[in-house]
Amino acid sequence: MCSRGGFFDHAEVAGLQYIVKSNFAGKVFTAEDIEEARKFADKHFGGKPKCFNYSGWRNLYAKYGGVLPLRIKAVKEGSVVGAQNAIITIENTDPEFYWLTNWAETVLLQVWYPVTVATLSRAIKQAIGEALVRTGDPSFLPYKLHDFGFRGVSSRESAAIGGAAHLFNFLGTDNLAAIELLQQYYGADMPGVSIPASEHSTMTAWGKDHEVDAFENVLNNVPEGIVACVSDSYDIYNAVRNLWAASCARK
Repeated sequence: MCSRGGFFDHAEVAGLQYIVKSNFAGKVFTAEDIEEARKFADKHFGGKPKCFNYSGWRNLYAKYGGVLPLRIKAVKEGSVVGAQNAIITIENTDPEFYWLTNWAETVLLQVWYPVTVATLSRAIKQAIGEALVRTGDPSFLPYKLHDFGFRGVSSRESAAIGGAAHLFNFLGTDNLAAIELLQQYYGADMPGVSIPASEHSTMTAWGKDHEVDAFENVLNNVPEGIVACVSDSYDIYNAVRNLWAASCARK
């Protein structure tokens, strides 16, 4: 498996360990699964028996007890590999089951999503880094692209996979599912960090006439360190020029 190329002439490898561990590690199918698959194939293909290798799967289970005799190799995750170069290979280790590799291919190809996210995230990091060298402090680069994407994807698993790939390049995230994935499948301790932050509802609940009180409440609850506070509920310019000055003056 390789990147065919496209917007980038390279790819950053990410997410494979999760796919392998969640789909191929240990005993992954039972005799009951084979019977269920046979019934499914019989209905799906209109009763054509050769459309499902029933005897092959039965022999595979008898010999390995639900473990797949496959060898999956890959470059180290986080590596950057040029397009058209193999990043993953899959081999059958038992000639009797030569047909098995194609069954695994579809699932392994799902690595395209974390690879795509990681590759794009890396490119953004490079662009931000170049700008920070000119105008800021490059030491803050790992925190300059924060992941709020949990609510913007198709599923919890999408949030976990894409968010985990993002964390191959950055540290900032509010994506709990991504952190849990990296802890469960990669042995990470705390791969992403965040800061206390308000949201629009917690500010507008005070009402427009008490916006300055809402700001002051944030400072009272987080008197030290970094905090993020929504300030554009009504008028961002008035908030910056006047209300925040008033809040700080009270402190």
